Amino acid sequence: MDIKNYIYGRNSVIEALNSQSSRINKILISQSVSKDTKINEIIKLAKEKSVIFQFVPKEKFKDFANIAHQGIAAYVSPVKYHDLNEFLPLKNEKHYKKLIILDGIEDPHNFGAIARTALCAGFDGIIIPARRNAQVNATVEKTSAGAINHIPIIQVNSLSSTISKLKDNDYWIIAADAKGKDNYFDVDLTDMNLALIMGGEETGVSKGNLKQADFIVKIPMLRNFNSLNVSNAAAAIIFEIVRQNIQKQGLKL
Repeated sequence: MDIKNYIYGRNSVIEALNSQSSRINKILISQSVSKDTKINEIIKLAKEKSVIFQFVPKEKFKDFANIAHQGIAAYVSPVKYHDLNEFLPLKNEKHYKKLIILDGIEDPHNFGAIARTALCAGFDGIIIPARRNAQVNATVEKTSAGAINHIPIIQVNSLSSTISKLKDNDYWIIAADAKGKDNYFDVDLTDMNLALIMGGEETGVSKGNLKQADFIVKIPMLRNFNSLNVSNAAAAIIFEIVRQNIQKQGLKL
């Protein structure tokens, strides 16, 4: 546990909830503390701002032994999360936007690697769910080589409703799946606002999100072997999108 990613103490957590709740990934409350006025205020604020909180055994606080944590700690992101509405296209906007959606990617190393690739490829942002997915932490920041400080990270409560909102705002949804109908390089991915969904190594893109996809693409495997690591798979598809757009625009880089 990297204690640098935590805010400790009741007053500090209340202040964080009031001023920077979008950076809070989760609040840990020791089961050994009594529910006094401030603990109740923290719970109330967390519910109002849709911040996850969890009562945990006091042993969870062993890494904070030399810190006056008062039985409470908030796990925070090194970066401020952005709002999805910032990325919805405007009617007079000529720039097509490209987003990547991480669906159940729990390994922070994969998250970091994908963020680095997305930044290099000119993507506009990365969408992550608040639950069942790696959140931005020191490992993600290090693996991304600092890329997460230069590409917006959008944290949402529901991927399903987020995808619906994107579709309603002129986005095409592309999901990567080993059983996809088309090879990723056979689909025209130019002249559109798009969001690419990459799923976790074990579970892949969730069934509900696959159903919402406009295209389900696969990376053909020439050997009977396990599929690519998700960050490698994402890199292949992301740079195919780059290749297609460069070729269509006749650019030379």
